[in-house]
Amino acid sequence: MTIQQIFELGIKLGVKNDPRGKVGVKRWLDLQKKKFDKISKEEKEFFDLERLTNPYADSRILFDNKKPIKRMAAGIDINVGEIALLNTLEPKVDLVMAHHPEGKALAALDEVMHLQADLMASYGVPINVAEGVMRERIEKVSRQISPSNHKQAVDAAKLVDLPMFCLHTPCDNLVFQFLQNLMDTKKPETVAEIVEILQKVPEYRLATLDKAGPRIFAGSPENRCGKIVAFDITGGTSGSKEVYPELVRASIGTVIGMHMNEENREEALKNHLNIVIAGHISSDSLGMNLYLDELEKEGIEIIPISGLIRVKRSKKS
Repeated sequence: MTIQQIFELGIKLGVKNDPRGKVGVKRWLDLQKKKFDKISKEEKEFFDLERLTNPYADSRILFDNKKPIKRMAAGIDINVGEIALLNTLEPKVDLVMAHHPEGKALAALDEVMHLQADLMASYGVPINVAEGVMRERIEKVSRQISPSNHKQAVDAAKLVDLPMFCLHTPCDNLVFQFLQNLMDTKKPETVAEIVEILQKVPEYRLATLDKAGPRIFAGSPENRCGKIVAFDITGGTSGSKEVYPELVRASIGTVIGMHMNEENREEALKNHLNIVIAGHISSDSLGMNLYLDELEKEGIEIIPISGLIRVKRSKKS
């Protein structure tokens, strides 16, 4: 396979599992096309043309040496240290995949956060309210990542001629659908039962053994769940704390997330919202594994590094 084929498979899976559905994704791409058509010739020089075909700004091919790929390393975070380590391997890998964004994908992380507003709207929050509560948070994330040395790892990969790409929101979309389908099928009654169900998922079971498993961040184990949504799973990074009262107004009782800061937790507590944090690295691993399994079917050998909890699933599971 080529790196382009490997990357396009990830984007395809991301769209297939996108909370917005294919119609919502097309709407987003159409909006980018309208923006492009309206800007001046001078402004078009700086327009990121990939935005016209790739709905995930935090997922990009970062370096491609145009060589065929047979052996690939995949990890949660790929930094200069991982690049240096991979350069010592024998036989060498042909490609490295990072889950968390690097390069221009990191610089554009805030762009994918608009997905969260559409997700809120699908739960019954008016879209004008959803977009309003997300606007300030998106702008804040944009300012926070602006000083990052975002090309450091990419430059290291180029130096040792190691192709590199990152796939963030597409993998997180896979986690979202997996967890939402799991809860819709199992229908847990209490918050404690959610944790028990999650601990039976291989990635979360292994994380629990490493003291990093699912845990209740807000609410009591005996609390009844009400409506369960896998909200804090996809869409770039953590959303605004103002989201939680709106979810409660939309009759949401329990949120499953990857991670949560104290400010958001306090707001969830204030609104009597149950929060179960499945785990960050374990959830990222789950999404990556669902994608990597598809690559292995195409004959690509996978070398897990950088925190990836590699679990292979049979065709039946």
